[in-house]
Amino acid sequence: MIIKIQSCGEKLGFGWIVLSRNYCSNEATRHISDPTKRICKIMMSCPTLALDTALDQSGIRISPKIVEDVLMRFKNAGMVAYRFFEWAAKQRNYTHSVKAYHAMIDSLAKIRQYQIMWELVNSMRTQRMQNMETFGIIMRKYARAQKVEEALYTFNVMEKYDCAPNLAAFNGLLSALCKSKNVRRAQEIFDKMQDRFEPDSKTYSILIDGWGKDPNLPKAREVFREMVDAGCNPDIVTYGIMVDVLCKAGRVDEAIEIVRGMDASGCMPTSFIYSVLVHTYGVENRIEDAVDAFLEMERNGIKADVAMYNALIGAFCKVNKFKNVYRVLNDMTSKGITPNSRTCNIILNSLIDLGETDEAFSVFRKMIKVCDPDADTYTMMIKMFCERNELEMALKVWKYMKLKQFVPSMHTYSVLINGLCEKGYASKACVLLEEMIEKGIQPSGVMFGRLRQLLIKEGREDVLKFLQEKINLLVKEPLFD
Repeated sequence: MIIKIQSCGEKLGFGWIVLSRNYCSNEATRHISDPTKRICKIMMSCPTLALDTALDQSGIRISPKIVEDVLMRFKNAGMVAYRFFEWAAKQRNYTHSVKAYHAMIDSLAKIRQYQIMWELVNSMRTQRMQNMETFGIIMRKYARAQKVEEALYTFNVMEKYDCAPNLAAFNGLLSALCKSKNVRRAQEIFDKMQDRFEPDSKTYSILIDGWGKDPNLPKAREVFREMVDAGCNPDIVTYGIMVDVLCKAGRVDEAIEIVRGMDASGCMPTSFIYSVLVHTYGVENRIEDAVDAFLEMERNGIKADVAMYNALIGAFCKVNKFKNVYRVLNDMTSKGITPNSRTCNIILNSLIDLGETDEAFSVFRKMIKVCDPDADTYTMMIKMFCERNELEMALKVWKYMKLKQFVPSMHTYSVLINGLCEKGYASKACVLLEEMIEKGIQPSGVMFGRLRQLLIKEGREDVLKFLQEKINLLVKEPLFD
């Protein structure tokens, strides 16, 4: 747990903690009728140690739905979320739901607070609330942190938590390992345990996808053949993965053969499969083929979804045909399909790469009216303005993000802090770094190194020591309970 003794703002001499406390006042939130938004506003503006008091004074009555929504919004700020989670547990006539526990476990695992995470699992066990998904989340998070043995431990310990592993849990373990680029370990575990759990089409599909991302096309083909030889018929998901694997390996023609032969197996190609083809044609600058694949899909009576439109937009962006991009956007909306943050990010990324930053900002302002930006969107825009030496605009995007109650990710913080360091704004960078630490987000070594150099250059070793001590409080907890 982070212990806040003194703020960086106080140490740097501009009274940041006083500003925070004033901003944290409940008077500033009383006009907000939505309790979830009001809680989020308080959590965004309060120092961590003042949060309980501010929430108590708010008089807000919580429900499982409110708590779940708040925890999801603060998934990037594990320790702030945990503080709220603990406060909520003490409220009258309230009990945490399974979904709330899972959201909290996910957030804690993300910042590697494993001991607290396992304490929550133990709490769920005492209430008989734990289930397969509880352990699935932990396996995914361990695997993502490249803690393969810990992921396997989680699978093996399930029985001790009165949750005997089944095929779904086995598939979850394999999927977690494959998605974290540990397909070889996944294959070893599969070979050892396939007699214990009879593999289904999902099991084989996970391994095929893993080998495809390795990339190892011969091994992906081998697993596919093994699947067929074992009498396990490929389903639509398997076909989709195989098409994706082949396309990524540059074997588009072979992928098309599979698509053409799907009818014989009773499977019709899906929008996902066509979107893979369109995306691949776009990567290869085969824009006419991309358009033909899109039109073929429509002729076959398959409706395009947002993922398909994103693939087509990406293909046009790749060849700098932005008039066509905007036509596709109009076609989407006319058919009742709303662009999502991925749509926005594809266009923004392409415009920024071309140096069309004014147009990128114009697109950003239009897109925020129809969809909510994600962490990548905000990071992209802040980085763009920092690289244009327009820190004021970068800070405006940051302020807008906070007003939307979006909790920044580590990458978003890093981009702005790096931008401030580039301009020599050490004080502002330090305040952001402290805010980041308070949310339980550990700064990257590269970003902290840049700020460290700036502070040493300015003779602020005392501030550097203070910040280093605060970072050290984010010590990773023991892995197991």
